[in-house]
Amino acid sequence: MPGSPRDLTAVRGVSVGHAETPDGRSGVTVVRFESASPTVVDVRGGASATYDTASLSLDATFGRRWAIFFAGGSVFGLDAARGVRTRILETRGGHRAFRNPNRVAPVSGAALFDLPATEAPLPEYTSLGYEAARRATRGPIRQGRVGAGAGAMVGKYLGRERAMHGGIGTAARRIPGGGTVGALVAVNAVGAVRDPDRGTWLAGARGRGGRIARPGDRARSDPRARGTTLAVAVTDLGLDRPALARVAGLVHAGLARAIVPYQTSSDGDTVFAAATGRVARRAREAWPGALADRVGLLAGESAVEAVLAAVRRGNPAATPTRDGGGEPPAGRGSGPPSSRSRAARRGA
Repeated sequence: MPGSPRDLTAVRGVSVGHAETPDGRSGVTVVRFESASPTVVDVRGGASATYDTASLSLDATFGRRWAIFFAGGSVFGLDAARGVRTRILETRGGHRAFRNPNRVAPVSGAALFDLPATEAPLPEYTSLGYEAARRATRGPIRQGRVGAGAGAMVGKYLGRERAMHGGIGTAARRIPGGGTVGALVAVNAVGAVRDPDRGTWLAGARGRGGRIARPGDRARSDPRARGTTLAVAVTDLGLDRPALARVAGLVHAGLARAIVPYQTSSDGDTVFAAATGRVARRAREAWPGALADRVGLLAGESAVEAVLAAVRRGNPAATPTRDGGGEPPAGRGSGPPSSRSRAARRGA
């Protein structure tokens, strides 16, 4: 079934699946490729949790992947890799290496921090990874509080008890001259989310009257705040890995327009970029790198749209706050939280 022209499955050679825990507080999202595809990664946050990303550097020998996964659970969520790989091999994916008869299925991924505030048994992420890969389809992608975004929050700079829901979002763009590029984003940011075109804050720390307390001076911010934005951009053009590295960098630039602050020491912000090569591109470049720039800028626009979709689906009743409205920036006259909020923060 052809994908929606507005989400990542509009890109040829891509399927997406989600799986969540029974309580809906965590999960895994898998982006599968029909064949091993050239892939790169660009890690910019200071607190990342990633799986098999060193071999995606541009000077590495093997830089192709059968899937990218995102998971909740912090480092525990990286166990999803085994389940994803098992499902790929079951469905006759994978390839042989070094003339060995056993097939291998390289996958990479990253995890976000959604661990519970109290000590409790953790989900079995290997099973969740398998199930998300099993459910991967070319159909429209579920968005909001699903998959790796099930337990995601945004606006944790004033404490988790004042944060709003994050989630999974996706969008795609047609590339002039042929082909498509799309992005899928798991939004679990310390910062707030802003619509850069309209100048409105869509999600962040809740202030007085439910309005969004805009991020600013973080002197009074919760020092335990942890967050991560994970993104994957995929095109069906046959871009090489150096070009994909340019695309990943431009996706980061797009995300920085919508998430404030971004790429801090307590964020695990990570972007993957891949190319399925399912569409032949015949047009010549007007200058070296022109195609990578064009694809990257469209991927960045898609990533911004995906972030906005994630928080809108996660907070359907939220009212946007325009720039200049809401509370003053944190630490500049916003006032101390109530005793109830202080108590909640101690237990966060």
